[in-house]
Amino acid sequence: MATNFWAPIKLSLEVATFSGIIVLILGLLFGKMMSNKNFKGKTFLETTFLLPLVLPPSVVGFLLIVIFGRNSPVGQLIETLFKQPIMFTWWAAVLASTVVAFPLMYQSAKAGFESIDYDIENAARVDGANEIKLFAFITIPLAHRAIISGAILSFARGLGEFGATLMFAGNIPGKTQTIPTAIYIAIDSGNMQLAWMWVVSMVGISFLMLLAVHLMKGTS
Repeated sequence: MATNFWAPIKLSLEVATFSGIIVLILGLLFGKMMSNKNFKGKTFLETTFLLPLVLPPSVVGFLLIVIFGRNSPVGQLIETLFKQPIMFTWWAAVLASTVVAFPLMYQSAKAGFESIDYDIENAARVDGANEIKLFAFITIPLAHRAIISGAILSFARGLGEFGATLMFAGNIPGKTQTIPTAIYIAIDSGNMQLAWMWVVSMVGISFLMLLAVHLMKGTS
């Protein structure tokens, strides 16, 4: 019982943490690239970034299968390089969580970067700071509240991902079974006690995440 209970929680935290690191890096890079800049195709690109927010999870899962499945060029390349397909693996769960969580990190990072007084950045340039140092030691610290809030929200979103994960990574106990998929299976098999335990765990973790975001924004 104890093993059955903790395995999906451990796996969910591992998947959400790893996908959260990927999302943080991508969100910072693309958020900076898109902030206060206008170029041809920007609207189309930004709309593409935000699509996972409005698409049904089943559609996201379907697209992941089409793009990374065994019959796709990308999927075949992955299978050639790593001697196994990505579908129904731990990495598939990470990829699904990354896709659905990225828009939250991107939006927060972009908003944080756009709120910066660019006279400060220009002053650092005048003092000799290159763009890498400027980004690391000026831009990110000035936008740290928005970045941390986005990281927390994207972690929580990745932790709660269900539909795309179920379609793309499956529900393999100890391998790809996260808390949301475990709850679904527990309810389907009539094990309401175990389902309730996982539900309470998810509610508790999600509550703490949202509370942290509100505290970061100076509210209570």
